[in-house]
Amino acid sequence: MSTTAPTADPIPGVLTRESPLDPAAARLDVTVAAGDGWLHRLRTGEVLRIVDLCGNQAVDTLLYDADDVGRRYSAASTIRTNGNVYLRAGSTLVDGEGGALATITGDTCGRHDTLGGACSQESNVVRYGEHARHMHACRNTFLRMALDHGEPLTKRDLAANVNFFMNVPLTPDGGLEFADGISAPGRYVQLRAERPTLVLISNCPQLNNPCNGYDPTPARLLVWDAETAAAGDPDAPAAAPTTLPAVWRAGGGRPTDDGAGAAR
Repeated sequence: MSTTAPTADPIPGVLTRESPLDPAAARLDVTVAAGDGWLHRLRTGEVLRIVDLCGNQAVDTLLYDADDVGRRYSAASTIRTNGNVYLRAGSTLVDGEGGALATITGDTCGRHDTLGGACSQESNVVRYGEHARHMHACRNTFLRMALDHGEPLTKRDLAANVNFFMNVPLTPDGGLEFADGISAPGRYVQLRAERPTLVLISNCPQLNNPCNGYDPTPARLLVWDAETAAAGDPDAPAAAPTTLPAVWRAGGGRPTDDGAGAAR
C-alpha cells in the first residue's frame, strides 16, 4: 500500500494510509491496559500512533489546546470540516472555532466514530440495566486521569469524544448502531499535532456491546518528535482548511456543539 496517498477500501467510508515511521525511532512507547487511561502533552508537529494490539478495541480520545483547554475537540465542527461523520486518513480534528488540533497522517483501520460518545455509569444503566451501574466506564477514566495528573481539566471539559477503531454505522432511518468492529490486531491510527495539544485517552472498558468484542484489551501508544516525524514521513497529509462560518472565527463566540454524544 502506498505511503504517500490515502487508499480507498471496499468497506463503505473506509480510507487507509500506511505510515513509514519506524517504531524504533519513537521517543515514547507505552502500553495502556484495558480500562486504563493516558494523558500526555504533544508539541507542535509531534506524532502519536495508537495501535489496536488485539483487534476491536475502542480507544476513546479527547484533544485540547494545551495552552487553553477551552479550545477543545469539537465533533460537530470536525464533521463539518471534513464533510464526513467518519474519521480516516487525511481527516483533521478541529476545535469549536475550526482551528486544527491534529491531522490523521496514518490509518490502517480506515474508519473511526465521531458520534457514539463515551460510556458512563449513567448511560450504562439506561442502555443495559441497573446491574451495569457500577461497571467501570470511560467517563470515570477521563476524570481520574485529569485529577491524577494535575491538568486544568474539569467535568465541563469532557465533551463528545472520538472513538478510534469503533464501528458505529448510521442506520437508514438515521439512528446509530454499535456494531462489530472492522479493526484487527496491529492496526493503527496516527495523529500529528498541529499545535501544542493535550491528549486524553480512555482505553474503553465496555463489556456490554461489541465495541470491544466483549473483551477489552490493551492498546499501544507511540510518540515521535516533530523533527523525526517530518523527516520520516515527508508526504504526510496536510491539515484541512477550516470550513466553519467566518462569524464563528471572528469574535462571534464559540458554537455550543460539544455535547456528550450518544454515550454507548
